[in-house]
Order: sequence, then C-alpha cells, then structure tokens
Amino acid sequence: MGGVELYDRIGRTYGVTRRADPRIAAAVSDALGDVASVVNVGAGAGSYEPEQTIVAVEPSLVMIAQRPAGSAPVVRAVAERLPLRDDCADAAMALLTVHHWSDIAAGVAELRRIARRRLVFLTWRPEVLDQFWLSDYLPPSARSHAVTAGTMGRLNELLPGALVRPVLIPHDCTDGFGAAYWRRPEAYLDPRVQAGISFLARTRSQELSAGLDRLAADLATGKWHEAHSDLLALDALDVGYCLLVADL
Repeated sequence: MGGVELYDRIGRTYGVTRRADPRIAAAVSDALGDVASVVNVGAGAGSYEPEQTIVAVEPSLVMIAQRPAGSAPVVRAVAERLPLRDDCADAAMALLTVHHWSDIAAGVAELRRIARRRLVFLTWRPEVLDQFWLSDYLPPSARSHAVTAGTMGRLNELLPGALVRPVLIPHDCTDGFGAAYWRRPEAYLDPRVQAGISFLARTRSQELSAGLDRLAADLATGKWHEAHSDLLALDALDVGYCLLVADL
C-alpha cells in the first residue's frame, strides 16, 4: 500500500495523535537555521511547519483536510514530481515521509532542484531502532517495516557529507510516531495510537494481536516494568530518530 492510499485510509485521526512536539520542533528549527523560505514536502497535517514555509506539498486529501487554519498554502503532489519552479526556496524539508516515497532518488533530486541552500530530513537509523523493545512484540512484517523503511542508507548515498543529528525523544512526547511511547508502553494497545503509526497501521490487526496480547499481559504482571526498569528514570532517549542536514 502506497503512502497516499495508506493515509487516506488511516489518517483521519492523525491530527489528534500526531501533534508536533515543541522540543522536536526546536531541533527542526535549529537544523533549518536562518533560511527565509521553506518548502515542506510530505507535509501531512502540518506538524513542524515553520512560519517561513511558503508552500506545503502533500498527496493525501485526508491529511490536507486536517491542516489548521492559517497554514501555508498546500499543493496536492508527490515528492517525485514537485509542481514548483527551480530554486524557489532557501530550504526544503521532508519529515518522517521519505519511507513512503516510491522513488527516493527522484524525490531527493526534486528537493535539490527547488532548494537553493539546504535540505532537512527527519528519519531514523535502523540499527538503533532495531533495538527498541517494541520490536520484541511485533510480527516479522511490522518489524521489517519499522526497521528497514527508514531509508537512512539511501539518503546517505544520495547526499554524501550530510550532517546527521540524533534527536532524543522525550518521555512525554506529544507526537505519537513509532517509538514515541518508549516509556508509555500501554499506549501501543490503543487503536487510535496504532492508526497513527504507519508500520502498525499497515499490518493486519490479526497479525499484531498475538504480540500486543503479550505486551498487555507483561504490563499486567509487571514483567515489562521489571525488564525495562532502566527506562523509567529517563527523561529522554535516543531510539534512532535523527535529522539529516545537507547544505547545497
């Protein structure tokens, strides 16, 4: 299932479970630097969209409908074919979206075409996310999506020399992406949370049920808390998410 079809199906509550976290927003802003204009590609419902955004690009009408009043103008298009002129903005950003692109090389080429100074991506390092405890409860299909879909290796190939900045995820993160609930395991049992996490939402519920039932049992008995007691005292954790910043 492609990105458009996926979010047209599951994205109706995205604006509720995927609210921008101000600490991650600050990291994104720092990565953008002093640019005066930004194109937000794969903009979704508008999370982390800075005030200097001149246009947002999003293929899903369901996601576009959730953009708040006063957001930047939005065009319905895909990253691989941007209906924008060359060098139209200082920077282009693509946050937690590259793993849904059908052709990463084409998408990166398009971002390079429209941006004069800088590209900023938010994605994840698969070798780190693979160690996240939730993987122990996932069926192979969901784990494969979670770990391998980050496309970090491909971005490094296409943008050699880009700076990688790890993004620590706060324990009370308001943006409910894949590993955001690392200290709140009970959240993964909530269907609304599952619907906002693409690698869970694209996995059949019957495939997930066995692992999530085990998680529920481990929470009820205290087994999860005993196994992961080291996490309970942490305020933030590196679970693999990172910003990749490429100057052009």
